[in-house]
Amino acid sequence: MHNIVALHAELEHQTYVHSPYHAFSINDPKPRNIHKAMVRDRLLHHAIYRKLHPFFDRTFVVDSYSCRKEKGTHRAFNKFRAYAGKVSKNHTRTCWVLKCDIRKFFASVDQGILYNILRRYISDKHILWLIERVVDSFHTTPGVGLPLGNLTSQLFVNIYMNEFDQWVKHKLRAKHYIRYADDFVFLSHDRAQLEATLPHVQCFLQEKLRLALHPDKVSICTVASGVDFLGWVHFPDHRVLRTNTKRRMIKRVMFSDDEAVFESYRGLLRHGNAHKLCKLIQDLK
Repeated sequence: MHNIVALHAELEHQTYVHSPYHAFSINDPKPRNIHKAMVRDRLLHHAIYRKLHPFFDRTFVVDSYSCRKEKGTHRAFNKFRAYAGKVSKNHTRTCWVLKCDIRKFFASVDQGILYNILRRYISDKHILWLIERVVDSFHTTPGVGLPLGNLTSQLFVNIYMNEFDQWVKHKLRAKHYIRYADDFVFLSHDRAQLEATLPHVQCFLQEKLRLALHPDKVSICTVASGVDFLGWVHFPDHRVLRTNTKRRMIKRVMFSDDEAVFESYRGLLRHGNAHKLCKLIQDLK
Protein backbone atom coordinates (compact mmCIF):
# COMPACT_ATOMS: atom_id res chain seq x y z
CA MET A 1 0.00 0.00 0.00
CA HIS A 2 2.87 2.36 0.80
CA ASN A 3 4.27 1.86 -2.74
CA ILE A 4 0.86 2.47 -4.34
CA VAL A 5 0.36 5.68 -2.34
CA ALA A 6 3.84 6.83 -3.32
CA LEU A 7 3.16 6.09 -7.00
CA HIS A 8 -0.14 7.99 -6.77
CA ALA A 9 1.67 11.02 -5.34
CA GLU A 10 4.28 10.93 -8.13
CA LEU A 11 1.55 10.85 -10.76
CA GLU A 12 -0.46 13.60 -9.09
CA HIS A 13 2.54 15.94 -8.92
CA GLN A 14 3.91 14.78 -12.29
CA THR A 15 7.22 13.70 -10.82
CA TYR A 16 6.88 10.09 -11.98
CA VAL A 17 9.94 8.65 -13.72
CA HIS A 18 9.85 5.18 -15.29
CA SER A 19 12.35 2.75 -13.75
CA PRO A 20 15.03 0.96 -15.82
CA TYR A 21 14.17 -2.34 -17.51
CA HIS A 22 15.54 -5.80 -16.88
CA ALA A 23 16.67 -7.04 -20.29
CA PHE A 24 17.01 -10.68 -21.32
CA SER A 25 16.79 -12.78 -24.47
CA ILE A 26 14.61 -15.74 -25.42
CA ASN A 27 14.35 -18.02 -28.45
CA ASP A 28 10.72 -18.14 -29.60
CA PRO A 29 12.02 -19.81 -31.85
CA LYS A 30 14.04 -16.89 -33.21
CA PRO A 31 16.00 -14.72 -30.76
CA ARG A 32 13.97 -11.94 -29.16
CA ASN A 33 15.11 -9.23 -26.76
CA ILE A 34 12.64 -8.84 -23.90
CA HIS A 35 12.60 -5.83 -21.58
CA LYS A 36 10.81 -6.43 -18.29
CA ALA A 37 9.63 -3.44 -16.27
CA MET A 38 9.56 -3.23 -12.48
CA VAL A 39 6.33 -4.06 -10.64
CA ARG A 40 5.42 -0.41 -9.96
CA ASP A 41 5.72 0.40 -13.66
CA ARG A 42 3.82 -2.70 -14.75
CA LEU A 43 1.01 -1.69 -12.40
CA LEU A 44 0.84 1.64 -14.18
CA HIS A 45 0.99 -0.04 -17.60
CA HIS A 46 -2.10 -2.06 -16.70
CA ALA A 47 -3.93 1.07 -15.54
CA ILE A 48 -3.12 2.86 -18.81
CA TYR A 49 -4.16 -0.17 -20.84
CA ARG A 50 -7.47 -0.59 -18.99
CA LYS A 51 -8.41 3.03 -19.69
CA LEU A 52 -7.21 3.38 -23.28
CA HIS A 53 -7.87 -0.04 -24.80
CA PRO A 54 -11.72 0.04 -24.76
CA PHE A 55 -11.73 3.36 -26.63
CA PHE A 56 -9.06 2.54 -29.21
CA ASP A 57 -10.36 -0.97 -29.82
CA ARG A 58 -13.52 0.57 -31.31
CA THR A 59 -11.40 2.40 -33.87
CA PHE A 60 -9.63 -0.73 -35.16
CA VAL A 61 -10.69 -2.59 -38.31
CA VAL A 62 -12.45 -5.90 -37.83
CA ASP A 63 -9.62 -7.88 -39.43
CA SER A 64 -6.91 -6.78 -36.98
CA TYR A 65 -6.47 -9.80 -34.69
CA SER A 66 -3.48 -9.21 -32.41
CA CYS A 67 -3.95 -8.60 -28.66
CA ARG A 68 -7.70 -7.95 -28.85
CA LYS A 69 -10.58 -9.53 -26.98
CA GLU A 70 -12.38 -12.28 -28.91
CA LYS A 71 -9.70 -12.18 -31.62
CA GLY A 72 -6.31 -13.96 -31.58
CA THR A 73 -4.48 -16.35 -33.89
CA HIS A 74 -7.21 -18.99 -34.12
CA ARG A 75 -9.85 -16.54 -35.28
CA ALA A 76 -7.32 -15.00 -37.66
CA PHE A 77 -6.58 -18.22 -39.50
CA ASN A 78 -10.25 -19.22 -39.46
CA LYS A 79 -10.96 -15.90 -41.21
CA PHE A 80 -8.13 -16.73 -43.62
CA ARG A 81 -9.91 -19.97 -44.51
CA ALA A 82 -13.21 -18.13 -44.96
CA TYR A 83 -11.64 -15.48 -47.21
CA ALA A 84 -9.80 -18.13 -49.24
CA GLY A 85 -13.08 -19.95 -49.85
CA LYS A 86 -14.81 -16.72 -50.85
CA VAL A 87 -12.08 -15.48 -53.20
CA SER A 88 -11.72 -18.89 -54.86
CA LYS A 89 -15.51 -19.36 -55.10
CA ASN A 90 -15.33 -22.53 -53.00
CA HIS A 91 -11.97 -23.48 -54.54
CA THR A 92 -13.19 -23.48 -58.14
CA ARG A 93 -10.61 -20.85 -59.16
CA THR A 94 -7.13 -19.88 -58.04
CA CYS A 95 -6.74 -17.82 -54.88
CA TRP A 96 -3.49 -15.87 -54.66
CA VAL A 97 -2.05 -14.59 -51.38
CA LEU A 98 0.37 -11.71 -50.84
CA LYS A 99 2.04 -12.37 -47.49
CA CYS A 100 4.17 -9.71 -45.77
CA ASP A 101 6.14 -9.33 -42.56
CA ILE A 102 7.51 -6.10 -41.08
CA ARG A 103 11.22 -6.07 -40.31
CA LYS A 104 12.10 -5.55 -36.61
CA PHE A 105 8.59 -4.38 -35.85
CA PHE A 106 8.68 -3.23 -32.21
CA ALA A 107 12.25 -1.93 -32.54
CA SER A 108 11.29 0.22 -35.56
CA VAL A 109 8.24 2.12 -34.26
CA ASP A 110 8.86 5.86 -34.60
CA GLN A 111 7.92 7.45 -31.27
CA GLY A 112 7.30 10.89 -32.81
CA ILE A 113 4.81 9.45 -35.28
CA LEU A 114 3.14 7.50 -32.46
CA TYR A 115 2.77 10.68 -30.39
CA ASN A 116 1.20 12.51 -33.32
CA ILE A 117 -1.33 9.72 -33.82
CA LEU A 118 -2.21 9.68 -30.11
CA ARG A 119 -2.66 13.47 -30.03
CA ARG A 120 -5.37 13.18 -32.67
CA TYR A 121 -7.42 11.05 -30.28
CA ILE A 122 -6.38 12.30 -26.83
CA SER A 123 -6.75 15.95 -25.81
CA ASP A 124 -6.01 15.56 -22.09
CA LYS A 125 -2.47 16.86 -21.57
CA HIS A 126 -2.01 14.84 -18.36
CA ILE A 127 -2.70 11.56 -20.15
CA LEU A 128 -0.35 12.54 -22.96
CA TRP A 129 2.34 13.42 -20.41
CA LEU A 130 1.98 10.01 -18.79
CA ILE A 131 2.12 8.16 -22.11
CA GLU A 132 5.27 10.05 -23.03
CA ARG A 133 6.89 9.00 -19.74
CA VAL A 134 6.23 5.36 -20.62
CA VAL A 135 7.23 5.57 -24.28
CA ASP A 136 10.36 7.64 -23.54
CA SER A 137 11.52 4.99 -21.06
CA PHE A 138 12.90 2.86 -23.89
CA HIS A 139 14.50 3.21 -27.30
CA THR A 140 16.60 1.16 -29.70
CA THR A 141 17.92 4.34 -31.29
CA PRO A 142 16.95 7.85 -30.13
CA GLY A 143 13.22 8.37 -30.71
CA VAL A 144 12.66 4.88 -32.09
CA GLY A 145 11.40 1.59 -30.62
CA LEU A 146 8.98 0.12 -28.10
CA PRO A 147 9.93 -2.51 -25.49
CA LEU A 148 8.87 -6.05 -26.30
CA GLY A 149 7.45 -6.97 -22.89
CA ASN A 150 5.26 -4.00 -21.95
CA LEU A 151 1.49 -4.46 -22.02
CA THR A 152 1.24 -0.88 -23.29
CA SER A 153 3.46 -1.75 -26.27
CA GLN A 154 0.85 -4.21 -27.53
CA LEU A 155 -1.76 -1.45 -27.54
CA PHE A 156 0.56 1.19 -28.99
CA VAL A 157 1.61 -0.96 -31.97
CA ASN A 158 -2.05 -1.65 -32.77
CA ILE A 159 -2.75 2.09 -32.65
CA TYR A 160 0.32 2.66 -34.84
CA MET A 161 -0.61 -0.02 -37.39
CA ASN A 162 -4.26 1.07 -37.41
CA GLU A 163 -3.07 3.89 -39.69
CA PHE A 164 -2.02 1.23 -42.18
CA ASP A 165 -5.18 -0.84 -41.66
CA GLN A 166 -7.42 2.16 -42.35
CA TRP A 167 -5.44 3.04 -45.47
CA VAL A 168 -5.71 -0.54 -46.71
CA LYS A 169 -9.47 -0.57 -46.19
CA HIS A 170 -10.38 2.95 -47.35
CA LYS A 171 -7.72 3.83 -49.94
CA LEU A 172 -6.70 0.47 -51.37
CA ARG A 173 -10.25 -0.80 -50.73
CA ALA A 174 -8.89 -4.28 -50.01
CA LYS A 175 -11.78 -6.54 -49.04
CA HIS A 176 -9.77 -9.61 -48.13
CA TYR A 177 -7.02 -8.46 -45.79
CA ILE A 178 -5.94 -9.85 -42.41
CA ARG A 179 -3.31 -8.54 -40.00
CA TYR A 180 -1.88 -10.08 -36.84
CA ALA A 181 0.78 -7.80 -35.31
CA ASP A 182 3.49 -7.48 -38.01
CA ASP A 183 2.18 -10.30 -40.23
CA PHE A 184 -0.47 -9.49 -42.81
CA VAL A 185 -1.96 -11.00 -45.96
CA PHE A 186 -3.99 -9.88 -48.96
CA LEU A 187 -6.07 -12.46 -50.83
CA SER A 188 -7.17 -12.07 -54.46
CA HIS A 189 -8.01 -14.12 -57.54
CA ASP A 190 -5.72 -11.77 -59.53
CA ARG A 191 -1.96 -12.16 -59.04
CA ALA A 192 -1.26 -9.02 -61.09
CA GLN A 193 -3.39 -7.00 -58.70
CA LEU A 194 -1.34 -8.21 -55.72
CA GLU A 195 1.92 -7.48 -57.55
CA ALA A 196 0.67 -3.94 -58.16
CA THR A 197 -0.39 -3.59 -54.51
CA LEU A 198 3.01 -4.48 -53.04
CA PRO A 199 4.94 -1.29 -54.00
CA HIS A 200 2.08 0.87 -52.66
CA VAL A 201 2.23 -1.03 -49.36
CA GLN A 202 6.01 -0.60 -49.16
CA CYS A 203 5.72 3.11 -49.94
CA PHE A 204 3.03 3.78 -47.31
CA LEU A 205 4.85 1.90 -44.58
CA GLN A 206 8.12 3.69 -45.31
CA GLU A 207 6.77 7.22 -45.80
CA LYS A 208 4.01 7.30 -43.20
CA LEU A 209 5.22 4.90 -40.49
CA ARG A 210 8.98 4.53 -41.09
CA LEU A 211 8.64 0.76 -41.33
CA ALA A 212 10.15 -1.67 -43.83
CA LEU A 213 9.05 -5.09 -45.02
CA HIS A 214 11.34 -8.03 -44.30
CA PRO A 215 12.88 -8.83 -47.72
CA ASP A 216 12.94 -12.57 -47.05
CA LYS A 217 9.35 -12.76 -45.81
CA VAL A 218 7.39 -11.27 -48.69
CA SER A 219 5.79 -13.78 -51.05
CA ILE A 220 2.95 -14.28 -53.49
CA CYS A 221 1.67 -17.84 -53.77
CA THR A 222 -1.54 -19.81 -54.14
CA VAL A 223 -3.56 -21.34 -51.33
CA ALA A 224 -3.40 -24.63 -53.25
CA SER A 225 0.40 -24.65 -52.86
CA GLY A 226 0.18 -23.87 -49.13
CA VAL A 227 0.45 -20.52 -47.33
CA ASP A 228 2.57 -20.29 -44.19
CA PHE A 229 0.63 -17.93 -41.89
CA LEU A 230 0.64 -17.70 -38.07
CA GLY A 231 2.47 -20.96 -37.48
CA TRP A 232 0.36 -23.14 -39.79
CA VAL A 233 0.55 -23.95 -43.50
CA HIS A 234 -2.91 -23.39 -44.96
CA PHE A 235 -4.35 -25.39 -47.87
CA PRO A 236 -7.85 -25.21 -49.41
CA ASP A 237 -9.37 -27.94 -47.23
CA HIS A 238 -6.93 -28.35 -44.33
CA ARG A 239 -4.01 -26.83 -42.44
CA VAL A 240 -0.83 -28.48 -41.16
CA LEU A 241 1.71 -27.37 -38.61
CA ARG A 242 4.79 -25.53 -39.87
CA THR A 243 7.75 -27.93 -40.26
CA ASN A 244 10.05 -26.02 -37.90
CA THR A 245 7.35 -25.94 -35.23
CA LYS A 246 6.78 -29.67 -35.69
CA ARG A 247 10.47 -30.46 -35.22
CA ARG A 248 10.71 -28.23 -32.15
CA MET A 249 7.62 -29.89 -30.67
CA ILE A 250 8.93 -33.43 -31.18
CA LYS A 251 12.31 -32.52 -29.69
CA ARG A 252 10.76 -30.92 -26.62
CA VAL A 253 8.34 -33.81 -25.99
CA MET A 254 11.21 -36.31 -26.25
CA PHE A 255 13.27 -34.54 -23.59
CA SER A 256 10.57 -33.32 -21.21
CA ASP A 257 8.64 -35.15 -18.50
CA ASP A 258 6.33 -32.20 -17.90
CA GLU A 259 2.72 -33.25 -18.50
CA ALA A 260 1.77 -29.60 -19.08
CA VAL A 261 4.07 -29.44 -22.12
CA PHE A 262 2.35 -32.43 -23.70
CA GLU A 263 -1.14 -31.11 -22.96
CA SER A 264 -0.32 -27.67 -24.37
CA TYR A 265 0.82 -29.26 -27.64
CA ARG A 266 -2.28 -31.43 -27.77
CA GLY A 267 -4.35 -28.27 -27.41
CA LEU A 268 -2.43 -26.61 -30.23
CA LEU A 269 -2.83 -29.58 -32.57
CA ARG A 270 -6.63 -29.56 -32.20
CA HIS A 271 -6.72 -26.47 -34.40
CA GLY A 272 -5.42 -28.25 -37.50
CA ASN A 273 -5.17 -31.53 -39.34
CA ALA A 274 -2.65 -33.19 -37.08
CA HIS A 275 -4.04 -36.56 -36.04
CA LYS A 276 -0.85 -38.45 -37.01
CA LEU A 277 1.36 -35.87 -35.32
CA CYS A 278 -0.75 -36.02 -32.16
CA LYS A 279 -0.38 -39.82 -32.12
CA LEU A 280 3.38 -39.48 -32.68
CA ILE A 281 3.92 -37.24 -29.65
CA GLN A 282 1.66 -39.55 -27.61
CA ASP A 283 3.97 -42.45 -28.51
CA LEU A 284 7.07 -40.39 -27.75
CA LYS A 285 5.69 -39.49 -24.36
